Amino acid sequence: MIKVTIYKTDRHEYVGFDAQGHAGFADEGMDVVCAAASALIINTINAIERYTDDETSVVTDDSEDADGLIQFRFVNHPAHDAELLLKTMILGLEEIEDDSDYEPYIDIIFKEV
Repeated sequence: MIKVTIYKTDRHEYVGFDAQGHAGFADEGMDVVCAAASALIINTINAIERYTDDETSVVTDDSEDADGLIQFRFVNHPAHDAELLLKTMILGLEEIEDDSDYEPYIDIIFKEV
């Protein structure tokens, strides 16, 4: 299962996320849930890096023990554009989770920090 923990402040400002795991929907290379979630997550990180001035921290560990871990944080409060990009990623992930065919393979958790 893919587990995504979204971190937000008490003012509902998104400040980062952790993503870890593999969906297990299908065999490696054929797993549409893993491919969709990975594309959303990686594209969001790349878009924030390329199109905003926000300073971020990205830690990845794709070793077998880490199970595809990605940790993403804004160093400071995110600007509007960066937060909008992150909200877009969250929307896409929630759409996957809301689909009854894919819901068992992805879990999104919101955590206040």
